[in-house]
Amino acid sequence: MVTKFQNRLKELRTEKGLSQKELAQKIGATYSAVSFWETGVNEPKISYVISLCKFFDVSADYLLGLVD
Repeated sequence: MVTKFQNRLKELRTEKGLSQKELAQKIGATYSAVSFWETGVNEPKISYVISLCKFFDVSADYLLGLVD
């Protein structure tokens, strides 16, 4: 089952024209971590959720799919 988080992360990344590898480099994660987050294999640690929110300038509630 694809979650709102997976969809939102991919949507935000592609809106910025970034590959998974480029996003990983910008937030200090590995390419495989970003890939796993987008495919639902793993979920990010809270420190990465914070980094993603700051990088994309969105709230955690938005990124996690709690609000639109």
